[in-house]
Parts: sequence; C-alpha cells; structure tokens
Amino acid sequence: MPDVCPKCGLNKELCVCEVIAKEEQRISIRKVKRRFGKIATIVEGISKSDIDIKNVAKQLKSKLACGGTVKNNIIELQGDHVQKVKDELVHLGFNPGAISTD
Repeated sequence: MPDVCPKCGLNKELCVCEVIAKEEQRISIRKVKRRFGKIATIVEGISKSDIDIKNVAKQLKSKLACGGTVKNNIIELQGDHVQKVKDELVHLGFNPGAISTD
C-alpha cells in the first residue's frame, strides 16, 4: 500500500502540500557585511515545517557555486548573490511576487 500524506490525504506521489506551501511563503533576501569585509547573502522567511529548507539551501549552493549554511530557518550564502538567489527560488517554484530583495 502506498504512503499517504497526513495533511492532504493523497498518495505521496500525488501530494501537492509542498507546492502550495512554496506559493504562500514570504521570503526576504538581503546582503550583509561580515567580518573582514566579507559579503553574505541572507534568505529569510522559508518555513521549515512545510518545506525542506536544507534541500533548498543545498540546491542554491550547488547552482551558485558557493558555500553556505542553514541556521535558525535562515539560509546564509557566501558572497553577493541577491538577484541570482531570487531567480533560482522562482525556478524552484516559489512565488516571485512574494520574494523581496533589499
């Protein structure tokens, strides 16, 4: 018997919970200056309970060829990648109108 999603009651193959959750996220992307003048890109607002944030961070790091980490539901990427991160998040299925850049 196939696995059933506890939220929507559909089979895991047909489950759309993560797609719906991606559309509802309010994401903020900004850059900050760290120690020794290093720039980091911060991605906030992705809900850990609905979306696999570690997988999103892994895909961003792979696509942007940079290092990074996930701390307290915040993705930190090394370097100035604000516009590239926004483009990649849209490519991953997030709502472009809900992504704000500073």
